[in-house]
Amino acid sequence: NTYAVGVNNGTSALHLALLAAGIGPGDEVITVPFTFIASASAIHYTGAKPVFVDIDPVTFTMDPAPIEAAITPRTKAIVPVHLYGQMADMDPIMAIAKKYNLFVLEDSAPAHGAEYNGRRAGSIGDAAGFSFYPGKNMGAAGEGGITVAPHAEINRKVRMLRDWGAEKKYHHEIIGYNMRLEGIQGAVLRVKLKYIEKWTEMRRAAAARYNEMFEGTGVVTPVELPNRRHVYHIYQIRTPDRARWMDELGKKGIQTGIHYPFPLHTLKAFDFLGYKQGQFPHSEKIAAETMSIPMFPELTAVQQEEVVSAVAALAKQTELHPA
Repeated sequence: NTYAVGVNNGTSALHLALLAAGIGPGDEVITVPFTFIASASAIHYTGAKPVFVDIDPVTFTMDPAPIEAAITPRTKAIVPVHLYGQMADMDPIMAIAKKYNLFVLEDSAPAHGAEYNGRRAGSIGDAAGFSFYPGKNMGAAGEGGITVAPHAEINRKVRMLRDWGAEKKYHHEIIGYNMRLEGIQGAVLRVKLKYIEKWTEMRRAAAARYNEMFEGTGVVTPVELPNRRHVYHIYQIRTPDRARWMDELGKKGIQTGIHYPFPLHTLKAFDFLGYKQGQFPHSEKIAAETMSIPMFPELTAVQQEEVVSAVAALAKQTELHPA
């Protein structure tokens, strides 16, 4: 049995899952610095300390290799992030967690329907958090999130925590939060749930077209590993000349984005953790070079041709004038 609890956003989904697992002050939780700030903030909200390990430079997801060295007697959990819609390398992560008796929370915010060895995002760890932020593959009409877990006790605690710490109205057993999912968002999401598989296949088809169109241009495109199903929340390319590329594409009416410009260990907000620039080189390099180009289910081949020809022209110039 897997239990699911609707909450007000994806950050709360992670935060409450960690609290339900008993994580709090004095504990440490391992995650990656190349992610949205919510992944580490949710850890901090519990009173625990985020501890970073670098990412794999091919998939941009958690590299299992440095995890063991980051474990201390205070480590209680690991939060891998299924970045851009491709799942982290879960088998070795789960093996380490089992060895050290650690709770694994999958940050599945950008990965609705993604798969790893035939298993869905959110079904491998001890719990998972999904986001229904409007920009996600399955977005609400505002904010929303969900915590999923195969444990009845985690489910019970998250239900209480999201609703003022009560299982029955006014019978407050613990101090909880006001983090329920609004009924209207749930209604919108129930309708959208019927279409998520179709939309995912449309995204995957668009990504396949991009990959084909970019062949021979020298542009670095996403790598989907053979045992994964990438759901392309983001389709990213890389260039050391990013600011100019984004500016030039913007002038042509092509929108781009950066997910994410600063690794968390370099942000002022996390100064107190004491990390230094240079500690997580893959995260730093990829944060400086990655840019997202248009990706949504209804993206047409004609639109993609326009994007690819503009990007390919920039790639040619960048070779002539390396940054």
